[in-house]
Amino acid sequence: MAEQSLVTGGEEPEERIIEAALRPKNLHDFVGQHRVRKQLSLVLEASRMRGRSADHVLLSGPPGLGKTTLSMIIAAEMNAPLRISSGPAIQHAGDLAAILSSLSEGEVLFLDEIHRMSRPAEEMLYMAMEDFRVDIVVGKGAGATAIPLELPPFTLVGATTRAGLLPGPLRDRFGFTGHLEFYSVAELELVLRRSAGLLDLKVNSAGFSEIAGRSRGTPRIANRLLRRVRDWALVHGIEQIDARAASAALDMYEVDQRGLDRLDRAVLEALILKFNGGPVGLSTLAIAVGEEPETVETVAEPYLVREGLLGRTPRGRIAMASAWTHLGYAVPPGVFGQDPLALFEDSENGAESIDTGR
Repeated sequence: MAEQSLVTGGEEPEERIIEAALRPKNLHDFVGQHRVRKQLSLVLEASRMRGRSADHVLLSGPPGLGKTTLSMIIAAEMNAPLRISSGPAIQHAGDLAAILSSLSEGEVLFLDEIHRMSRPAEEMLYMAMEDFRVDIVVGKGAGATAIPLELPPFTLVGATTRAGLLPGPLRDRFGFTGHLEFYSVAELELVLRRSAGLLDLKVNSAGFSEIAGRSRGTPRIANRLLRRVRDWALVHGIEQIDARAASAALDMYEVDQRGLDRLDRAVLEALILKFNGGPVGLSTLAIAVGEEPETVETVAEPYLVREGLLGRTPRGRIAMASAWTHLGYAVPPGVFGQDPLALFEDSENGAESIDTGR
């Protein structure tokens, strides 16, 4: 996309600084995720009582739900330093060995997108997590020698958006695994109230509800929309943000009542107007909206499928009835041009099946 998306785009450096300032610093201030928070609190409290480092923690779930924030909270609750890295940055076993060998006792190592680590680094991490030891190989060929290096006890916090890509041996070495769920509107309102207090914003209950309802169940998006509403209110001289002001601001930024942005609506409109609701292959749909197939598949589709607006079938993508209604189109009978059950049968066109089977 040429322009920055409020609900799916990245963040500018200044935005990251503000986002970091809004992060809760302890479990008490962390809103939502009651099950994970309660279980994690017990794990950390038991570790403190034993006077030992906490067990390794694996956090999984969609982006923006608080995995990085929870890693920072774990370090703060254990009164330990925090080291941050990511799976894509560790492409060789030597990269991981350099990080592990520099850890201090009790330190918390946070690895974001841990499923994207290289296989040699993963195999080294197995031994480090279980035995707090790594073998450094010196030399090559028949003259190579493995030198064992003892590591101080540490806590690994791994975060992943795709837990299914983690190999079983790595998953089994985590003492606690927590899966983060999308937030309800009521929970997002609590997140927004806390953030508004830190930003010194005056927002009434209706304003919080309006922003929360367009935040796709994600605190990161809710905070981002709140800052954009703040900018809109500042420019227009509005001191207290209500539902009308929040709606006008978010409409200007092309975020509609269900949290759909420009790309989301473009995908649905292409399905409805150009392909009569589908089914249509991913590559064809991506060309129709002027995006890469990976962008449509990873950025737009997850939320549209979760909201019941788009369906993925063996024969291609289809616009669900709620998509027609949401965009203001009448749902014609037999819109798919065939028996709906036929959509889930094997496609007779092998090429189309390959195109949409991703």
